[in-house]
Amino acid sequence: MNIKELEELTNEGVDHLPLLERRAFLRAGLAITGLFMGGTILSLTSIRRAEAVTGPIPKNADYPYKPHYSMVMRQNLCIDCELCMDACVRTNNVPSYGWRTKILERTRHIGPKEQETIFMPILCNQCNEPPCVRVCPTVATYKDKTTGIVVMDNKKCIGCKTCMAACPYNARYYNEETRAIDKCNFCLDTRLSKGEKDPACVEACPADVRVFGDLNDPESEVYKLVHQPETTVWVLRPETGALPNVFYMNVVLDV
Repeated sequence: MNIKELEELTNEGVDHLPLLERRAFLRAGLAITGLFMGGTILSLTSIRRAEAVTGPIPKNADYPYKPHYSMVMRQNLCIDCELCMDACVRTNNVPSYGWRTKILERTRHIGPKEQETIFMPILCNQCNEPPCVRVCPTVATYKDKTTGIVVMDNKKCIGCKTCMAACPYNARYYNEETRAIDKCNFCLDTRLSKGEKDPACVEACPADVRVFGDLNDPESEVYKLVHQPETTVWVLRPETGALPNVFYMNVVLDV
């Protein structure tokens, strides 16, 4: 069965997604299983699991980069300690007015007198189809040819802020000291290029919320998390077609 045949096997709501977006997810090794919250959250499952229904997937359905760095957020483990944010600031010299990662907070009612607080870590989603790269007039922001990480070249940046306006995740800020746009790059220059295994935020998290690794490595934890059966994995703002490499999920907690 080829990509075209597979993309026609959609569940309720999925057929409202743009054809190119659905096809891109399939080529990335993920099948779309449903839409939630008006399409702002996308339910994905592994192609390997989908094969049980659709038959074998072409062998060339690999992730685009080697290594293809990704991060999985096990959202319900987040305790809002902000140690990830502190580590990011120290490692990447983030000024007080800027940010590379932060934690959003939302409170919802779960009963007449009960409510729960949900914490959501966010950062640059290192998209496969990044709008910021498309609009940059000086090619100051681009995808690293090896890892696919979206990076900034401060020397080329003219501070026009076009990329800030295009980013679906509001994940960029203007650095007044460098007079250039700055953002998360998975600590590519400050840690990964120096032999460190994880970005600073991942290493600092005491609750194991953030899992970083190579989606092209079937033995990596991120690969296993994204592709494990019976688990809903979602991305933020899938309707933009940016195809992010940051995935979210909830884990079952022992009571």
